[in-house]
Amino acid sequence: MSQRLRLGVNIDHVATIRNARGGLHPDPVRAAHMAASAGADGITAHLREDRRHISDRDMERLANEITLPLNFEMAATEEMVAIALRHRPHAACIVPEKREERTTEGGLDVAAHRASLAPIVARLGEAGIRVSMFIEADQRQLDAARIIGAPVVELHTGAYCDAEGEARDRELARIISAAAHAESIGLECHAGHGLSYDTVKPVAAIASIRELNIGHFLVGEAIFVGLEASIRHMRRLMDEARAR
Repeated sequence: MSQRLRLGVNIDHVATIRNARGGLHPDPVRAAHMAASAGADGITAHLREDRRHISDRDMERLANEITLPLNFEMAATEEMVAIALRHRPHAACIVPEKREERTTEGGLDVAAHRASLAPIVARLGEAGIRVSMFIEADQRQLDAARIIGAPVVELHTGAYCDAEGEARDRELARIISAAAHAESIGLECHAGHGLSYDTVKPVAAIASIRELNIGHFLVGEAIFVGLEASIRHMRRLMDEARAR
């Protein structure tokens, strides 16, 4: 049996629902505790520049109250670096961020921004924060991530999840190839974005991928079955795929 695949649960959109009306409910930190009970291996939260879902207070509470490793998704800005250094999460995933986008629309162009990203990777790493780059399944971006010293990459799976038929097969082949290249150059490989019950198994079966980060689908499914049930079912599908 291949090495157990970790599941990071992104609780951003619990905060999205809370912020739609204001107030304190539903509480993303409570969701993080429930995710831990349901079999999550880590918690992911993205503190955006515009604070559209996760808030600064949420990050403070997550850093202080949860026992699972915290993965802080962040833009490569001085403000976010300062927040990461203050809270010292287990990991920081550097993502592209555009104010007008509804969600992260693609991978970070590490190759084009090596000069500005390398010092950020170094500063976070020196603080004991494990840095990953959220990138497309592209060898050039993988090589650039290694050059700047990032120990981890997270492959953007959005195009694969959105595609159908042969196009989906082609996107999956790109992910398989990228994950193999990451392993060959010494990078730990994660994947995420848009994964659902229908799309997770082929990605979970890739032995060189060590972690999946999934959020929006799980929170949406929780409306119908409850958060713990949605996470447990995803955990089961991942384990089934890995066992094969």
